[in-house]
Amino acid sequence: MGDDRRLAAVVALAQGMAAAHSAREAWRAAAVGGCLALGGSFAALSVWERELGRLRVLVNVGRRAEDEEEFPEDESYPVHQFAEITEFLHERWAGGGEPDAWVETARGPAAGRPGYVHQRVAALRRRGRGCCVVAPIVLHGRAWGELYVARPVGERVFERGDADFATVLASVVAAGIAQTERLEEVRRLAYTDALTGLANRRAVDAALDEAVERHREEDVVVSLVVCDLNGLKRVNDTHGHAVGDRLLERFGSVLSLCGAMLPGALAARLGGDEFCLLAVGPPADAVVKAAEELCRRAAELELGDGVACGVASTEDPVGPVRSARRLFRLADAAQYRAKAERAAGPVVAGREGPDDPVVRLADEPSRAEDGERRRFRGRHSP
Repeated sequence: MGDDRRLAAVVALAQGMAAAHSAREAWRAAAVGGCLALGGSFAALSVWERELGRLRVLVNVGRRAEDEEEFPEDESYPVHQFAEITEFLHERWAGGGEPDAWVETARGPAAGRPGYVHQRVAALRRRGRGCCVVAPIVLHGRAWGELYVARPVGERVFERGDADFATVLASVVAAGIAQTERLEEVRRLAYTDALTGLANRRAVDAALDEAVERHREEDVVVSLVVCDLNGLKRVNDTHGHAVGDRLLERFGSVLSLCGAMLPGALAARLGGDEFCLLAVGPPADAVVKAAEELCRRAAELELGDGVACGVASTEDPVGPVRSARRLFRLADAAQYRAKAERAAGPVVAGREGPDDPVVRLADEPSRAEDGERRRFRGRHSP
């Protein structure tokens, strides 16, 4: 491949990764770009998971073998099969060298320093590949993983020049991964509550809209638990906001723990002392049980006065739920009633018969603001 074509391949790889909207898309763009640039028939991108002592494959592209999935759930290899990661790279760096790529063939190493690795050579033979080039990826000064590109038996074996070019490609991939990680972190922060680490209101709004759409199209059960942490103002006024923040953090942990009782539930802080759980799929009774556990644990917190908790589910007799807004109003009305009555457990919308007061409150917003909501609150007010 001439210099102009190689430059065009580098540019195409960088542009492909820059256009990715998620980490998965970036991984695939890196593997596809590397495969095309090096004229391979197959490519994989893998990450070194230090804590587990393994190299885990993120994506396989091109002509895959029967045992290779595009995005494998758990295709990984023990680190002792990858001396280039644990020894070669560090030795080279310590001596001031660079982590250059190398070539392996179905008969053993062809270009580059790492030695013969039986498992890797056997894998080439088993999958009908005659050679591969392996390019270490370095991110923030540490070995991050590998870009692996292979050719089938019978095609030209990779040469030293290909390995050198693969080293350049790996540096472009590293830059793309770093950019993707930065964007992912920005997205994560945009949907995360900074104090508790839970999801924030923006995340709940997006997830609830999607969940209600699924309910309308597939009749999936959607349930929402809305909580109001009692006594936060008293804690702030008496002990200071730092202690109040600790109470919020502790309750956030309790909410997360109880949310784990519901597979896939989203635990969130809506703002101030308001929190919620969004569950898609589990039956309403399971959600109520999790809410009961939440109330019990909240009452045992050292500070605060427990929690006022309201539950609304599309599985209960609350009428048609055609919008996220209505489900939220139902859960919010249930929470207000729980707070007004100082209920020890959750109040559940739709479980008090045809004229359920919570459903009535939720469906009459003007009355809720001007009358009924105050009556709920004032019934037991001092």
